[in-house]
Amino acid sequence: MIMPYSATMGVRMKIQPQTLDDWLAHCERLHPKNIDMGLARVKEVADRMGLQFGCPVITVAGTNGKGSTCAMLESILRQAGYRTGVYTSPHLVHFEERLRLSGEVVDAADLVTSFATVEEARSRTDPEISLTYFEFSTLAMLDLMVRSALDVVILEVGLGGRLDATNIIDPDCSVITCIDLDHMEFLGPDRESIGFEKAGIMRTGRPVVVGDPMPPRSLLDHATEIDADIWRFGVDFKLSADLQQWGWSGRGRGYSGLPYPALPGANQLVNAAGVLAALAALRERLPVSAQAVRNGLAAVQLAGRFQVIAGHPTLVLDVAHNPHAVAALAANLEAMGLFPITHAVFGAMADKDLAAMLATINPLIDRWYFTDLPIPRAASSAHLLERWQALNSKPDVAAASYCDPRQALRAAIATAGPADRIVVFGSFHTVGGVLKDGVPRLHAQRLSNI
Repeated sequence: MIMPYSATMGVRMKIQPQTLDDWLAHCERLHPKNIDMGLARVKEVADRMGLQFGCPVITVAGTNGKGSTCAMLESILRQAGYRTGVYTSPHLVHFEERLRLSGEVVDAADLVTSFATVEEARSRTDPEISLTYFEFSTLAMLDLMVRSALDVVILEVGLGGRLDATNIIDPDCSVITCIDLDHMEFLGPDRESIGFEKAGIMRTGRPVVVGDPMPPRSLLDHATEIDADIWRFGVDFKLSADLQQWGWSGRGRGYSGLPYPALPGANQLVNAAGVLAALAALRERLPVSAQAVRNGLAAVQLAGRFQVIAGHPTLVLDVAHNPHAVAALAANLEAMGLFPITHAVFGAMADKDLAAMLATINPLIDRWYFTDLPIPRAASSAHLLERWQALNSKPDVAAASYCDPRQALRAAIATAGPADRIVVFGSFHTVGGVLKDGVPRLHAQRLSNI
């Protein structure tokens, strides 16, 4: 807790937060905006902290596929024996999930020390430097990684790239996954504008892997302008696949007989191809054997990315939260085969293209369960229901609204038959809201403990 005044001393004084929850609450009060694009403030604090890595850094940007790309990089590099640090955002259930060290979620007590380090650096001068929640927490994560004697650091960009807080660190290799329309109020109205923002993580003379098969011209032009070493999907690296296995080739290196990534979904093969290109680009500093690649792809795990939980009914969890991601989710659902009835628990942010998201997947859904989410940016369940009603032309589809994801899932489980499926999607908060209650356990027991 921050106390603004001490009556006994007659001066303003701070009482330092003691727990991670205290620090997060403190971070929420520091800056008037949730998002404030720019690097000057966060760079100044980082310089005061002396943040610098002595190991290779891989930065991953893109509209969708960033989390999966980071997870595959981590899994393969750990199989090769490297000590990895992976920073991603947002989290699903617990804040600590944003940082994994050698595959393990960081301990809250370790983060407290790093939050205190950031606070000392930002408040060293008068006036203090104001940081957003994301900027403050990013600096704390970077500090803990610097202190953890890692062999490789993997950073997922939070928003855009050029002005994201992670971009204060110069990467040894950049990866840019697919580019599509999202966060247009910050990144621009079209793929060209967004591509330019994502291209901001490139560095002169260093490799950048572009996984989008049709990248925006702005991204390619920026790579040429700064003389980055660009690796393009379909040009500098390629994949081939059959029903059983797949292969990768690029710049004098290749793999054959690879297992499909353990992360389900057709889009994961393109993400995996980008991962292998990044590892090929860094092979002089981070050599990786073919066996480590195979083992890493087979072992990779990531919650909430077309995560299928077997049971009666089948449960599918996916954080798809923009039209491009929802289109991929719809394709993956179609590939699952036939189910008598598909139920959808859906909650989303109000600033998303809700009409496009709903229209894309609506033909596959027979029962809708719209949910409120516990953050101001979220669209209300009533608003989501209205938007769906305005576009739905499918007959005999039921829909209702609920106060939270848990209640919505409870209603879906109560209604669904054992051969049906339930898909939970629309936001990290939607999936996280049901994971908080231990979905696999609750699902297995159906209604007994809900």
